[in-house]
Amino acid sequence: MDHNEAANDHSATIGTAIRNEKDMSSAARIKSCSIQNVCGEEPDIGALVQFATSPNGFINDEVRRKAWPLLLGYGPSKKTNFTASARWQDLPRHKDEDQVRLDVDRSFIYYPKNQSEPELDRRKRELSAVITQVLRQHPMLSYFQGYHDIVQVFLLVLGVDDAAAAVSQLSLLRIRDFMLPSLEPSIAHLHLLPSILQAESPKLRQHLSQTQPFFALAATLTLYAHDIQEYSDIARLFDFFLAHGAVVSVYFFAIIILARREELFEIPADEPEMLHSVLSKLPKPLDLETLIAQTVSLYQKSPPEKLPYRAWAKISPFSVLKTTRGDYRQQTLSDGVEYFEMQVAELRRQRMREKAMATLWKHRGSAGRVGLAVVVGIAAIWFGKGGVESYAAMAFRRLWEKSRGH
Repeated sequence: MDHNEAANDHSATIGTAIRNEKDMSSAARIKSCSIQNVCGEEPDIGALVQFATSPNGFINDEVRRKAWPLLLGYGPSKKTNFTASARWQDLPRHKDEDQVRLDVDRSFIYYPKNQSEPELDRRKRELSAVITQVLRQHPMLSYFQGYHDIVQVFLLVLGVDDAAAAVSQLSLLRIRDFMLPSLEPSIAHLHLLPSILQAESPKLRQHLSQTQPFFALAATLTLYAHDIQEYSDIARLFDFFLAHGAVVSVYFFAIIILARREELFEIPADEPEMLHSVLSKLPKPLDLETLIAQTVSLYQKSPPEKLPYRAWAKISPFSVLKTTRGDYRQQTLSDGVEYFEMQVAELRRQRMREKAMATLWKHRGSAGRVGLAVVVGIAAIWFGKGGVESYAAMAFRRLWEKSRGH
């Protein structure tokens, strides 16, 4: 996470004042002006990060319209280049547009409130247009159910004219893992949860050890937009997420789990279905400010590189979990496309390795001891290590020897 001491002190002071109801209006105005000042010609990203993390985030959508594009790594020049591209309506139809239509029909359930039928129809047309534009202009992206929940927040905050540029940045540079042709990179995010829990509460991690972390998929996949029903809450949470790397969303879910430890300990560890059912539903209401502060604290105490079980080492170098670390806001859409292609190639190699392992294991009985060295050598090549035996090849060797009574 980026830090700016001066901005941190200032935003903390403003945030404290805002919590005092008597000073709410004046404090909010002061904070709003301060944020807009750092969004000038030479924006102070470090200060924006601190404001987004401080209580109440960016306060209102007027401020967000200036701050979010900067946090996403683009400004007026990039927006101009985006809108000047070929008319998206003339581009080939994307393969997922039928699903987009079905999901858009189910959108705007909880917010905005008090909308007439014609107003809702207009918003749905705009939402469909934004999603379709992004998908047609980046046809390699795979739509996922819940993507519309994310995009509708951007549409409401930024407006129909500016949402597509922001959503393109988001899709290729921050949630790219969720838009690959396989769910495996998304699942990799979830596998960080046991390690984060182990770092903070080994007892709770052990209690949940029989429960796979798939309970967090819907929330993390949609940046919690599918579960949070108050517009002000989800917009505020997006302030926080856009200010930090993609991995912070996983830490946020870990904090939600930790906050529920007493409730979870009341459910027997040998009832993983019940634990999954409870964990898959976010508690209501969420104390966002407390959860955000605790997420920052946990992240600083146990950063990804220090997580147990070598969890971080197992994450792909092309995953957004890693490519949104450091000075990532200089990345372009072209960088996102390149990372996407690298991830697709990596997934293809992974499937080839799995197929090779299955084939070798199937024919393990047809070779004798002499053949073992040859087979393991072949496995080492398949698993990308050449003459150096890989972990997968060593695992295969152990399985082979076990099966032959060694």
